[in-house]
Amino acid sequence: MPDSNHRFKNDEQQPRQDQSADHDADDMKPEEREYHERFMREAINMAELALKSDETPVGCVFVKDGEIFGRGMNETNRTLNGTRHAEFVALAGILSKHPVSTLKETDLYVTVEPCVMCASMLRQYGIRAVYFGCWNERFGGTGGVLNIHSDPSVDPPYPVTGGIFREEAIMLLRKFYVQENDKAPEPKQKKTRELKTEILPMDIHAPKSTPTPPVPGLKKPPVPAASTA
Repeated sequence: MPDSNHRFKNDEQQPRQDQSADHDADDMKPEEREYHERFMREAINMAELALKSDETPVGCVFVKDGEIFGRGMNETNRTLNGTRHAEFVALAGILSKHPVSTLKETDLYVTVEPCVMCASMLRQYGIRAVYFGCWNERFGGTGGVLNIHSDPSVDPPYPVTGGIFREEAIMLLRKFYVQENDKAPEPKQKKTRELKTEILPMDIHAPKSTPTPPVPGLKKPPVPAASTA
């Protein structure tokens, strides 16, 4: 499992040619975007709560029939558990009260593109659709790095839309890493080490080692007679 606190180090979010969500928030109609931004704003609120808790600021909400019925934020630092991503936290609460089949009618709104682990889990559970803020350029599983959501060799795919409140999601990540760096201890000064590149030639005329002196009272074993066979 990837290191949860360093999943998003490249927060400049420069799109690569191989990055592609199924849909982009900029292509939405105004009324459609307003609907989705309402839920992404709630996910941003969860990410802000994670930031205040010294967690990587990723938050999410699960929505069914236009209503939020699950929330989560990253909890990997507090729990010392690398699997406690926002999506897993929210789903743990949902599945404690609802059957898995409910997710087939549910949409996920998450501030950062789901990682490979979460993207795979969402597909196995049959999530209906995923909406995210910014790319996860190191471990993204829905187009950022891999396309787990649309791989035709596994479970039914789910559509993905990226870019909703992208700037806000990126700024939260930047704030976290500034905050994290401020708390880091001063690194110890390391001694300068010189790499020795000279390799001495092997001396084939090196003196023989000094023979081991005999041990008093120790008799040599008899030499076995030669075989006459």
